[in-house]
Amino acid sequence: MKFYTFILMLCFQTIAVAQVDNEKPPIFDSCNEESIDNMQKCFDTKVFDLLFNNYNVPEKVTNADYIGEVVILFEVDKEGSFKIMYVDALYPELKTEASRVFKKFPKVTPATYNGNATYKQYSISLKIPLENQTVVTEDLALSNDKENKSQELNALEIAAKKEMDKVKADYKQYDNSEYASQLNIPFSHENYSKFDRATNLVGTNSHTASKPYIYEDVSAYHDFNSENEALKKEKQTWLGKKVWNEHLVQLQGKEYWFSVDPIFDLQAGKDTDASFGSTFNNTRGVYIQGGLGKKFNFSASVFENQGRFAEYFNQYAESIRPSGGDPAIIPGRGIAKQFKDDAYDYPVAEAYLSYTPSKFINVQFGHGKNFIGDGYRSLFQSDAASPYPYLKLNTKFWKIKYTNTYTWLKDVRAEVTEDGAFFTKYIANHYLSWNVNKRLNLGLFESVIWANTNDRGFDINYLNPIIFYRAIEFETGQDAGNAIVGASAKYKINDNFNVYSQFVLDEFSLSDAKGGEGSWKNKFGLQLGAKYYNAFKVKDLMLQAEYNAVRPYTYSHNTVVLNYSHNNQPMAHLWGANFRELVLIGRYRYKRWFGEAKLIAGIRGFDINNGIDNFNYGGDIFRDEIDRPFDTGVEIGQGIKTNTINASVQGGYLINPASNLKVFANISYRNFNPEAETMSVLNNSTVWFNFGIRTDLFNWYFDL
Repeated sequence: MKFYTFILMLCFQTIAVAQVDNEKPPIFDSCNEESIDNMQKCFDTKVFDLLFNNYNVPEKVTNADYIGEVVILFEVDKEGSFKIMYVDALYPELKTEASRVFKKFPKVTPATYNGNATYKQYSISLKIPLENQTVVTEDLALSNDKENKSQELNALEIAAKKEMDKVKADYKQYDNSEYASQLNIPFSHENYSKFDRATNLVGTNSHTASKPYIYEDVSAYHDFNSENEALKKEKQTWLGKKVWNEHLVQLQGKEYWFSVDPIFDLQAGKDTDASFGSTFNNTRGVYIQGGLGKKFNFSASVFENQGRFAEYFNQYAESIRPSGGDPAIIPGRGIAKQFKDDAYDYPVAEAYLSYTPSKFINVQFGHGKNFIGDGYRSLFQSDAASPYPYLKLNTKFWKIKYTNTYTWLKDVRAEVTEDGAFFTKYIANHYLSWNVNKRLNLGLFESVIWANTNDRGFDINYLNPIIFYRAIEFETGQDAGNAIVGASAKYKINDNFNVYSQFVLDEFSLSDAKGGEGSWKNKFGLQLGAKYYNAFKVKDLMLQAEYNAVRPYTYSHNTVVLNYSHNNQPMAHLWGANFRELVLIGRYRYKRWFGEAKLIAGIRGFDINNGIDNFNYGGDIFRDEIDRPFDTGVEIGQGIKTNTINASVQGGYLINPASNLKVFANISYRNFNPEAETMSVLNNSTVWFNFGIRTDLFNWYFDL
């Protein structure tokens, strides 16, 4: 009996020792002599002492009389090294200092479990201002398992229960990741003027015609981070930072980031020619952008809008109204519903996915707008129409950039609407940009428009990114598509001065051109322009002059649906055809302040449509060109010749560089003076005062 009692006591002692020795915390050398029960307390004290004695509170924090704490999540790995997992503090400087101190921690004997080395994760809080306190580190494994202490977890379950800690530990300080991404820089002329000179320096291998630009491309010439730092205001509060410097929401991890901003376009004004009291625009929305890894980015902007504009703008919006009863199409935005008695409600959504499988190619699929050209206007593809679905491929190598754009468009006129459904058509564009040398760039453009006739849908023939569309047009039938070609050129005279041009050809007859009789078949347009940066040695003053002329019937077709348009709006110049104009623009920036002056003077030709003379004089691209009054003697301004002047002066202040939120005031003058008046062509002179606050993500074109 004594023998069995001895054996039982021996086993009990062995089990007790094994249980005590089952798990040990990390051990500093100075804690080696401590008992098992005191080892954790010794570790906690040593960690705090090292942190407290080496931590230097940043001067910025001290001067602000800040009272708070720094919460540090750290790990002691299987080799006994300390690693920071996550630091939570109000000031970035506090986080940086915590990381610095932990890097100086000595190696220790790692924690053990059943005699095997293992890692341990802890959290510790440090009060600011520094205060000598008794601190106990919190074992994260234990804190996550308080409800299940009595249950044994296998290794997989333990790892699973730590996933949220790893996500939190993955957080990084936001570093304006969009500036190095494949996201589009929101295209507005004022916004792009900030880096226009940098991308046009002599010797740069940049391609500036195809817009919107990608941040990654422009960052090679313009330092967005430095610009952001220079504009940053010293704000300590959360609200101050969000209003003046940062995205409303910005989050970043090792392989992802995203930001969220509110969208505003709140305007109020007065049109001196209008019968109503005031003009307004009330836009609220949200703008989301982000990235997953280094190759995939996404962006979305959703707008909820109500507005009433200057009378001439409202009249034009109603003149292009869609079939089906909606009262208007807001130019550049979309179809509008009635709002109250004399205003419009027009929701808009734009979004895209951007994927870069290699350094040579970027692919985008989305709903938005594109622009091709170096000028204020484009005769190839502009952003004057409302958003549309598109697929775009940008290929860049050597001195070449090749842009393929495929778009899905709608013709919303009553004469082509079937059973209440809008007519679908497509446009495929190619644009090849070649930097011949340090100063000269040449571009080739081709486009084809085709319709969903005979359930043809999206014709696979036009997916070929290289073949000439004119050849396909003949293969599929001359009336099955409308091909347009063009060429562009830009020459950099020096770093501060360049000239640019576009030539678009819709149809051309060499014999008729030689005849010199002004044949209607010679359908083409021409653009000539120049830009002068740091004009007259004034930093950030840019002057621009541009001449545009498009002959009658350009962009139209003898098949009524194959015009170059979308939602009753031209896809190139917003005046359509049968015009010439001169554009003069001056822009100036100083820190967050900006100003713009613009003068546009032009001659346009409109149809008479008086019941007797109902001919198509070539300005309305939606009309069948067969209804022309004559075949020769065709000249710009034919029909009702109209002199037009648009002049505006705008000034404003950039509130937040991250979201591009601006406050502005604008005064514009428009004089529309036809030689004769009809029901649709009226003499008009307007002064429009306007002010507001807006997130500058797109171009408004009020110079109709």
